[in-house]
Amino acid sequence: MVGTAFGGRAGMVALGLAIDRLVGEPPDRLHPVARFGSAMERLERRLWADRRAAGCTYAAVGVGGAVAAGAGCRRLVRDSAALCLAVASCSASKALIDAGEQVASALASSDLDAARAALPTLVGRDVAGLDEKEIARAVVESLAENLSDAVVATALWGLVAGAPGALGHRAANTLDAMVGHRSARHARFGWASARLDDALGWPAARLSALLVAAATPGRAGEIWRIWHAEAGAHPSPNAGVVEGAFAAALEITLGGTNRYGGREEVRPSLGDGRPPEPADIVRAVALVRRVVGVLELALFAIWALSVAFGRGRGSRR
Repeated sequence: MVGTAFGGRAGMVALGLAIDRLVGEPPDRLHPVARFGSAMERLERRLWADRRAAGCTYAAVGVGGAVAAGAGCRRLVRDSAALCLAVASCSASKALIDAGEQVASALASSDLDAARAALPTLVGRDVAGLDEKEIARAVVESLAENLSDAVVATALWGLVAGAPGALGHRAANTLDAMVGHRSARHARFGWASARLDDALGWPAARLSALLVAAATPGRAGEIWRIWHAEAGAHPSPNAGVVEGAFAAALEITLGGTNRYGGREEVRPSLGDGRPPEPADIVRAVALVRRVVGVLELALFAIWALSVAFGRGRGSRR
């Protein structure tokens, strides 16, 4: 029964991913993540204090509320339907692909202003003054990190804990994006959100690297080498793993100086290839498509095996 239930959950996660890939995210006024972000902005204004304790309360309310919402959905509709809807709402593969293609199209037309204008949908760094190669690096790095955070992690936590798991992880990831950065206002207040997102994202980043290797088997050995030899130098315990996997798969080098609100952060080099070029955005988008496809196939395979196993058990009774 446990295997059959797990397999059924895998099927619903795969279906939710497929819906997102084909349909995309709902409009902001209906998007649960957008509505959640607006509510947490209002809550931050009430709870903010330059203390970790206040940030812990903020993170607990946000993530706990999302988990409770997922549990409530399971009471209103069947567990399987709640999980499928949660994954479809929290996953962002089509949004990632569309954003990457928009920047690639602008660069192909030599329209740097349009490329920079499209970047904020993908990246959090300052985009003013970025040249073609720096724009390409920003997009490839963000596609890698967001593939892990907004697709693989959603699938993983939905598989492990159903709709509450998918919604809870996405809530933690959203709070990290809102308050987890190292600004003067959020250095202490955002600490809990950042650490919680790191913890929940840890398994998904490693799974993402394995999926990249499965999608590019000819580069699997290099992906493994860069993951274990170079990713640890990255300030994020998770971003370096999946960015290193992308660097190895695409035979490029990622890393460099990023600017956030006038503050500079130097990221270590990942990979042994040349610096990214605009054409590498198209290759990175194609890699995202392949990874999502491999993930969906793996989930459908788990579902199919559980169905076959369940029928086999039934026939022996």
